[in-house]
This record gives sequence, C-alpha cells and structure tokens, in this order.
Amino acid sequence: MHLQCGNVASFVILLAPTYVAAFSQSQLQSASQAVNSREMQVKILGSAAGGAFPQWNCACENCRGVRAGTFHGKPRTQTQMAITRDGRSWFLLGASPDLRSQIEATPELHPRDGLRQSPIAGVVLANADLDHVLGLLLLRELQPLRVFATVSVRRILREDNSIFGMLQRISNQVVWNDFEVGAEFSLCDAEGTESGLRCHAYSLSAHYPTYVTEDRQSQLVAGEASLGFVVESPTGTRLAYMPAVPELNDSLLKKIDECDVLLFDGTFWSDDELIRVQGSGQTARQMGHVPVEESLIKLAGVQRPRKIFLHINNTNPMLNEASAQYRQVRSAGWEVAEDGWQFDL
Repeated sequence: MHLQCGNVASFVILLAPTYVAAFSQSQLQSASQAVNSREMQVKILGSAAGGAFPQWNCACENCRGVRAGTFHGKPRTQTQMAITRDGRSWFLLGASPDLRSQIEATPELHPRDGLRQSPIAGVVLANADLDHVLGLLLLRELQPLRVFATVSVRRILREDNSIFGMLQRISNQVVWNDFEVGAEFSLCDAEGTESGLRCHAYSLSAHYPTYVTEDRQSQLVAGEASLGFVVESPTGTRLAYMPAVPELNDSLLKKIDECDVLLFDGTFWSDDELIRVQGSGQTARQMGHVPVEESLIKLAGVQRPRKIFLHINNTNPMLNEASAQYRQVRSAGWEVAEDGWQFDL
C-alpha cells in the first residue's frame, strides 16, 4: 500500500468554530498521508468521543491545558466520518451533534447545485447513541436523504422519539433503509442511485443506550445494538470503522486484518481511566470500550491495515503529543486521528 502526502496548504484544518490547527511540514508528512487510489475517499470530520475535546463541563488536566493554550495536542469535535466514491455523493457514518460545524469546515460538503442542495446523500447508523444520531436532526431541512439502520435502531428513533418526526414532514424526506447484521448492502441515495460502495455490518455489542426503556429493549434484537462496519470499494479495498469495541476476539481480528485501513476504538487509555481522573464512574469495559493499552497488545499481530485510533475521550493521555502514551502508540505503528484528515482507498 503506497502512502503519499497531499499539498501542504490543503491541510490547514478547521477543527471547530473557535479552533484552527495548522500542521507543520513534518506533522503533515507523518499524519495526513493518503492511500494512492481513487476508489473511495475518506474524511475524518471529527475524532473525539462524546462531549468532544475539550468537553464543555470538564476541567481535567487535558481540558484545562487545551483551553489555556499550553497543551501539546489539538482540540477535536465528536467522531464523524464521511465517505464517497465519486467526490459528489457523500455518505456519513453516523450523525454527530457537531455535524453542522463539521460540514461548514469541509468544502466538499457545501451546497454546489441550486439554492437548496447538499452533497450528503445518506447516513449509515451503527447504534442509537445520542452522540451518533443527534446530527440527523440538523439535516431536517427537507434534504432528500437515505438513512441506513437496523430495524431495532429505526424503531428506537422513529417509534420512541417524536422529535425525529421532523425527518418525516414531507413524503420521502428521509428514506429509511433497513439492513441486517452480517449482511452486505449497497450505499445509494434517496432516489436509489448506486454509489458503488458496499457496506458490511458486524455486531459488536448487545447493549442499547440507557435512555432505551427495559420494555423496549425486550422487543429488540440484542445483536443490533452496536455495530462496526467494513466499507468496500468496487476494486475490493476495505475501510473498517469500529469506534466502540467492547472486546477483541479471533473472529474480529481476522476481519480487521482483511482491511486496508482500520479506524478503531481509542476512547480510553486504561480500564480505570475515568475512576482515576474523577474519583468515580464506570470502567472502560463497563462502558463498552477496550482500553487502548490492551488494544495495542491484541492488535500487534495485525499487519495489513493502516491503524488509526479515533473516538478519543477528553481524559485520554495519548491526546497529549508530549506524553509517554502518545509515543507508545506511534512507536507501535498506530496513528491518533485528528479532525480534517483525509485519505483515499
């Protein structure tokens, strides 16, 4: 797999409305590499976990430092991916609460034809977490969209949350496309035009968000709660998107090693991270995330894909590029995703 760097000027990256980060030449060469092909374009619009970085109500060491301008790292918006084959019709993996600012920071996603139009053709949902679906409400301006979801996730959003009725004010405002876990489906727009990209969904967790009532959960399919995706181009190149992974087994490791790029759960560095930082809370595993220090060991034998951590919590020490944890990640051949990165498959 050949990696290349783009034009340096093109990588002055807008991270959020109040933050702009400019990479140095060496940072650009090491971080913003692109796989040299044109079958699938990928943009990381956001790379943080829920609450973004800095988190609005957090005064941990990382958040204090980035606000003060003394932190050796960059702010980040909440995790959001955008993919396309032709550069015109884009598909979102999830719909983050920061989606509006992320769209404005990405010229490729700006309207280009007519008074009211968007290149965003569809959204693929991996779960019903608020950090993953609230952005759908920002896309309510009568823009034709196709939303891909499991039956369980669709029922949670459409039957239990009246606010999502804003997506159904006119006929075919949003076309819902149900898919089954384990099955492959084609990404197409609201009119059914094929993109050439295909997506395969894998079950990663049986835990639904806490706002879903026990009665409703009893009616849902456990394996549809939280998914990972492998998106494949017409030539067979594969992108694995797995931002919330509770455990790593041999089956998942095999799937990952068949991919060209891996975007993997980097939420917490250690299992007890939140407890140590704030004195209470759940462990990483209880929240459905394999700690990074464990992932580095278990994924050490995975050689094929370019490996990138994303969905990084504000408390994670690897956000600090002067930290031992960041150096450990880089020396293991991993990268730490930043808002604005782009590459081709």
